[in-house]
Order: sequence, then C-alpha cells, then structure tokens
Amino acid sequence: MYELVVTLILISLGYFFGRLAEKKHYKNIIAREKVMNSLPAMASRMPPQDGDYDQMLVSGSVVIANDYFKLFVAGLRNLFGGQMSSYETLLDRARREAVLRMKDKAKALGAEAVFNVKYEASNISGQSRKKMPVIEVHAYGTALRRV
Repeated sequence: MYELVVTLILISLGYFFGRLAEKKHYKNIIAREKVMNSLPAMASRMPPQDGDYDQMLVSGSVVIANDYFKLFVAGLRNLFGGQMSSYETLLDRARREAVLRMKDKAKALGAEAVFNVKYEASNISGQSRKKMPVIEVHAYGTALRRV
C-alpha cells in the first residue's frame, strides 16, 4: 500500500511540476526563436556562392529529462501501443533548444547564416526501467561569416 501511495504522489507531482516546467521552457524557446529568426539555419549542403566567407563549425547540445507522469503514461502506451506524444514533446524541446544554442554560438562569431545543419540524438539514461528517460540532442552546422 505504501508503494502505491508513493507512486501516485510521484505521478501527481510529475504531472504538475513537469507541465509547469515544460510550459516555461516552451515560452523561453519561442521568445528566443523570435530573436534568432534573423540568423537562418538551413540543411542545404552547398554554401552560398555570392561572396567570400569564413567557414566555422558551430554546435549546440542539450540534455533534457522527462517527468514521472510522462514516464507513467509512456509505460501505458508501451503496454497498449500507440503514439508516444510525451516523448515527442521531449524531443521537440531538446531539438529546438540545441538549435538555439548553436545559433547563439554562430551569432557570437559574427556569422550571417548556418548551413548543412545536422542533428544527433541519443538516450543517455541507460537501460534500467527505474531510470528517467534522459536524452541528449546535438545540433551542428557550418557558420558563414563574410570576409
């Protein structure tokens, strides 16, 4: 009985505080994306040919963990099947944050654009069922600065 009560408390706390943290993070991301829209990041492999540029590798990475409520819901989804929307929001936030950190570094170098942008994601929480899902997303690309 004690374990059930602790589990329900952790799930409830995970729901409320996880939701609050996720909303706050999304607000922060949206505000920073509005500022960083002036620095384009594209997946194109070929740099612009309209001038001389210095090229520099820039990257940004982030590690984000899921909350207990989403872990519980994902466990149910895993049991019955279906779309894992709790992990989708986790990956979305991580990817957007990694791109923003990459753009911050490019802007600090005086870059006008970042091209050949790539992403890598990895699960760094291990294989134990009791561990929280923790992912790392790494975004990298080539920053261009006019000579």
